[in-house]
Amino acid sequence: MDIKPINKLRLYGFNNLTKTLSFNLYDVCYAISPEHRQEYIEYVDEEYNAERLTKILTKVANIIGATILNIAMQDYDPQGSSVTILIAENDIRTEICGDSTMESPGPLPDSVVAHLDKSHITVHTYPESHPDQGVSTFRADIDISTCGHISPLKALNYLIHVFGPDITIIDYRVRGFTRDLDGKKLFIDHKINSIQNYISNKTRNLYQMIDVNVYQDNIFHTKMLLKEFDLDNYLFGTAKQDLKPKEKVKIKKQIKREMLEIYTGQNLPR
Repeated sequence: MDIKPINKLRLYGFNNLTKTLSFNLYDVCYAISPEHRQEYIEYVDEEYNAERLTKILTKVANIIGATILNIAMQDYDPQGSSVTILIAENDIRTEICGDSTMESPGPLPDSVVAHLDKSHITVHTYPESHPDQGVSTFRADIDISTCGHISPLKALNYLIHVFGPDITIIDYRVRGFTRDLDGKKLFIDHKINSIQNYISNKTRNLYQMIDVNVYQDNIFHTKMLLKEFDLDNYLFGTAKQDLKPKEKVKIKKQIKREMLEIYTGQNLPR
């Protein structure tokens, strides 16, 4: 893994770089009847209501080492939730920007540490269903934007684990600049060649992954698609054994097409 902070980087004043991690997490299911589709929307909407999302984002703040200043949360009618947490870098700071643990992979939930000072964590959810095809999806959009020494990349493992998404689209960007003691502008304070470097091997093995990176602009993009496919994991209100063989083939094809369209970002021929 190529995760190397720039060693002994002494800065002039505060680290003004802004590090932003944004990603979309998708859950896909198939509900045969309109009643089951409505039940799925209600289930996933309650499963990820504003209160639970606040608990998840509070853990994220702890993981990245941020102090929570303010929390705003809201559930919407008929569905969806939003949480915004403003955070600040903890008081315990290091003069050396390049600590060996700064950009290391973050922990999984069993080993875990919201208004941010110029920083924030937000989540918005979007449950929806296809009007006639039986496919339903749940999307959570999460943004973690930090400045100073703390890094949002440490939260990747925890968030992927807690949501267990079928598809994940991740963007990471470092913006602005800071200066060293000689006044030289620094447009990034750590070495990175892929977001995948910050995801555990166990998680990476579960997903098909591709990168699209613009290194000269410090923009990194990774897409993840779950490899294993068990139809039972995608059915809501119906068991696989209750379906006829032709129905299984048809439903499996629909779900896989839905996942591939989200993964590739384009509609496929039907």
